Amino acid sequence: MSSLKVKRSSRTPEANIEITATEPANLVVGWIVAINNDGTPLVDFAENPANSPVLALATARYDVKHLGAAVALMFLDGDRARPFAIGTVPQANSCGKAPASVSGTPAETTRLTAANELVLECGRSSIVLTRAGKVLIRGTYLSSRSSGMHRITGASVQIN
Repeated sequence: MSSLKVKRSSRTPEANIEITATEPANLVVGWIVAINNDGTPLVDFAENPANSPVLALATARYDVKHLGAAVALMFLDGDRARPFAIGTVPQANSCGKAPASVSGTPAETTRLTAANELVLECGRSSIVLTRAGKVLIRGTYLSSRSSGMHRITGASVQIN
């Protein structure tokens, strides 16, 4: 049995964190699904007992460019409810599974960026944003409502 004690800064409420390993380290590759305002990641991974993203302790701070990135995880005291993000894994495929949802601390602005095309898709509906400036909205039923003025403008507007 091995034991590792990690001292935290005296400025934090927790004085010590003790990590005890009773078996060889088990490394899991998961993915980052959200980033809190303070840079801590919410992660998901195969066989996650919470069945939803969980907040992870981390060795670094993350930002929106890390969303969806593969991340190496270990678990405090072997408890899968307490992940510890060691770092991102370049070029890794997170079991081919992309985040099903993005959640976390509400931010004033959330920005998703893509080099060529950004696609939001659910079932038979989608919203596609292209680099050329096209916005394509598709679905079996489309509803647009406004409690104020509803303006449709363009070089030309075609209805039916």
